[in-house]
Amino acid sequence: MASDGYISKCSVLPESVLAKLERIRVHKAPGPDGLPNWVLKEFAPFLYEPLCAIFNASVREGSMPLRWKLANVLPVPKSNPPTSIECDLRPISLTPTVSKILESFVGSWMLQLIDYQLDTYQFGALKGRSTTHVLVDILHQWSKALDDGHSVRVAFIDYMKAFDHVDHNVILQKLKAYDVPDFIVRWITSFLCNRQHRVKVSESFSGWATPHGGMPQGSWLGPLIFILLIDDLKTQLLTHKYVDDTTVSEITVRGSVSEMQRTVDEVIQWSQANRMNINCKKTKEMVLGPLSKETLTPLVITSGTVERVSVFKLLGVTINSALKWDNHVTTIVSKAVKRLWFLKKLKRAGVSVKDLVYYYQAVIRPVLEYACPAWHSGLTKEQTKTIEDVQRRVFQVILGNVSYDEACRTLNVSSLSDRRDEQCKTLFKQMTNQSHILHRLLPAKRDAQLIGRLRSAKLYPTSHARTARFLKSFIPYSLANFQ
Repeated sequence: MASDGYISKCSVLPESVLAKLERIRVHKAPGPDGLPNWVLKEFAPFLYEPLCAIFNASVREGSMPLRWKLANVLPVPKSNPPTSIECDLRPISLTPTVSKILESFVGSWMLQLIDYQLDTYQFGALKGRSTTHVLVDILHQWSKALDDGHSVRVAFIDYMKAFDHVDHNVILQKLKAYDVPDFIVRWITSFLCNRQHRVKVSESFSGWATPHGGMPQGSWLGPLIFILLIDDLKTQLLTHKYVDDTTVSEITVRGSVSEMQRTVDEVIQWSQANRMNINCKKTKEMVLGPLSKETLTPLVITSGTVERVSVFKLLGVTINSALKWDNHVTTIVSKAVKRLWFLKKLKRAGVSVKDLVYYYQAVIRPVLEYACPAWHSGLTKEQTKTIEDVQRRVFQVILGNVSYDEACRTLNVSSLSDRRDEQCKTLFKQMTNQSHILHRLLPAKRDAQLIGRLRSAKLYPTSHARTARFLKSFIPYSLANFQ
């Protein structure tokens, strides 16, 4: 594509800048420029035209202002408490807000050009895709294979400091391979080069340092550029990706030989060619089905043997090799109950009922509902009650000893089971749209003439299953209950 022809279409419009300034979230922290977000939002009518001129000049000249490439790096703990600086802290970069706005324009132009080329099994950092979608897809593939009598061997690939080890030369070569116009490549080059950051802890700062690679986590373009880097990581086996989290699944027919080690070797070769380092300590293997009872040769990567586990936390959902939800329910209930302590403190402090409910809905309930379409239909009655008991305890804190149904009516809050069911129904309805990323999981539609003659017409046939496990997974459950 000729840059000259496309650059005329890539002009930032003043009204677009104004719209983004007016949508700024004022509670978010500013970058090293110290310019509060409320200033940008309140004075948007006076700032949008000058900023628009600066943005267009930056794009035309292929140069990003140096002040917009500064970042305060906050070490955010991955675990509580963190025990290792190298492994348990995630460096989040706070960059200037105006820099993120400019990045969003350039990023949207890039997506218009390359979106259709991206791997359909990449679920991260793209509109209309989420952790819920990738979990539903993975679990459907596994449960279907087990229902057919096959085994599943899974490798959970983890990259060590993935964003920090991005090689700029590799990124720029891939941008050109995607036929991204030269003026965008020049601007991205400027965006990546000569960045400076400093570590911020409370109100203390380190000195400035210039990284020789990597992508700033917390910037608008960071995740997009990273998925461009990892997009061509494809293997002969089913490979799901959520940004850098990579899950390779092998469906093995009884009596066949596993090809997982060969596939892992492919991943190692790709990683070495792209300057990425596999983290042996966090890379795990899980075996599901009849194959789990056999003696398998452990997977080997460059730095050692991959540990085989029966329980693994994948993208925030705890999965075990039996595809049952005991471990996950225990985890989310334990996490939610810990947050009840602060709700009790707020109650004692005289906080209004309305604000107590808001705290519950904002802080506690999301823990109990995260990615629920992936696991809701597989819950037992006991597990459903265990989760519901958390909301029951919340209502007791807020209202005292009233019945659960009365508390739901008084506070106008639905039961957790009903809410999860509604979220499942919403996702299924979205999937019936042919443009949805998970539409391919649905069976072919029934014949229109046949549907017209039926008393209870369903657009899709229901699933036939040998096992209750598959019948209770998301797709069969939705086909049976939401048509």
